[in-house]
Parts: sequence; structure tokens; C-alpha cells
Amino acid sequence: MNKKISIVAAVALSLVLMGCSTTEQTQVKDYEFTESVISISNGEYDIPATLVMPIADMDVPLVIMLHGTGSSRDEAGDGYKLLAPELAKKGIASIRYDFPGSGDSTVSYLLYCNTEASENTLTVADYAANLDGVDSTRLGVLGWSQGGTDALLVAGESNRFKSVATWAGALELSDMVTPEMRAEALATGQTMMEFGWRDALPLSQKWIDESDNMDVLAEVANITAPIGSFHGSEDEDVPYSDSTQVQAASTNPNSELITIEGTGHTYGIFSGDMTKFNELSAKTVDWFVRTL
Repeated sequence: MNKKISIVAAVALSLVLMGCSTTEQTQVKDYEFTESVISISNGEYDIPATLVMPIADMDVPLVIMLHGTGSSRDEAGDGYKLLAPELAKKGIASIRYDFPGSGDSTVSYLLYCNTEASENTLTVADYAANLDGVDSTRLGVLGWSQGGTDALLVAGESNRFKSVATWAGALELSDMVTPEMRAEALATGQTMMEFGWRDALPLSQKWIDESDNMDVLAEVANITAPIGSFHGSEDEDVPYSDSTQVQAASTNPNSELITIEGTGHTYGIFSGDMTKFNELSAKTVDWFVRTL
């Protein structure tokens, strides 16, 4: 009797082990994907963009990526260029595009302001919704720094987006404008914004006026989608409290503050150590997998 029991137990254990082995061998592989440089017309000028599409036999969700001040669609240190393939591998398409006067844009930066960013993002959303292979009901938006501001504003005024995410989204922008810049803009309609890493850009009086008068938290309260607020705990450019305030104003119970500990505004992407950025990327992919 004991011998028979031992045989049965051995067979059962063998089947369990075989089952585990089979499960490990049938893990879903990452999607392959294509990347294309495209141009999207808003009726007045062309918006340069990059589309990354998973190769799938079903309609997939899509994330629109909004870059920060003085940057371009690939983002600081190619942050968005690195993120897009990681999203695609998990079956999520993306479009990253240049704001006016940035990257490959052929129009002046003077056109750039919060309303222009919102209008262009909705134009890109319309384009994405009509793409073969994209599920128009599962659009997300992601923004870094001022791009995060724009993401919150456009999501607050439109219900197009099923999921929202920000990397250090800023609640205040007007503090970037000095009294001297304000005086020049008031006198001439524009001023120059200086950067430590690139040439200066012309800034319009409209940009200043909109930044002075915007109420980002009021727009956040209008967002029905879940908001993922990603923020470095040591950010010295955009206060960590901006993201805690966004979460307090959010009305969706699935909104979440995701802290990247021990890093700042660029998540270490220029440091030579990609550990923190890779953490940010992985958690962002996970966010959109869960919420789109």
C-alpha cells in the first residue's frame, strides 16, 4: 500500500512540475513593432510626429506624449524615444510630437502656449483615433514637466482620454518669467526665454498671460480618467507637492502618486546611470497596461 501511495505521489509531483515547466515556456512574448516619422496637419501647419505601432491582430490602445519646455518629441536624453518601444512591446501604440518651434517644427515658438498645445493634442488624438489598428476608445496622454501641465489641461477640457500620466507635471509656469521678460513682452508682444542647454526661444505675451491665469487643479477636478502622477522625490525644478496636490484634486479613485525615490527632474537620464529612468519607464508602462 505504501509503495502504491509513493508511486501515485511521484506521478502527481511529476505532473505538477511538467505543468510549471509548460507555463514558463508559454509566456507571452513581447510584440514586435514599427516606427514611422509622420506629419499631421492641424489646418494651419504640419505637426511633426513619430508613430510607434505594435504588430498585433487586434486594435490596440495609444498614448500621446507631450514634451517639456525647450525640448522636442524624443524628449530629454531621448526619454520618450526609449519609452515608446517599451510600450509597444506590451501592445500599446504611441505618438510623440513636436510643439510649435520645437524639434522639426517649421513654425515659430511664438505660437506655443497652453491653448495651442491642447488644440494640437486633440488634433493628434483625432488622427490616432482614425488609424487602422488603434482602439479609439483607449487613448492615453503623458506629459513631462510643462508637457505634464499641458496633459492635465487638455484632459480637463476633453473626455477623449481614458488614462492620464505626468512625469513631474507642473502646476505653475509663470515663475519662469522674470520681471524684465514681462516688461519686454508687454512693450513688444514677446520676449526671449533663456536656457542653459540650448538656444533661447521667443516667448509670446499670450504664453505669459495664459500661464498667469491658468488653474490646473480646477481642470484636474474635471478629469474623469485615472491620473498617474510620477515624481522624483528629489525634484528641485517642479515641487513634489505639485503631484500630491494633483492627486488630492483628482476625482477618480484609481488615480495614484508614483514616487521615484532618490532622483530629480530628469530621473538620472543624463547621469550615465539609467537605473532610476528605467524604473520610471517600467512603472509608466505598467500604469498604461493597467489603465488603458
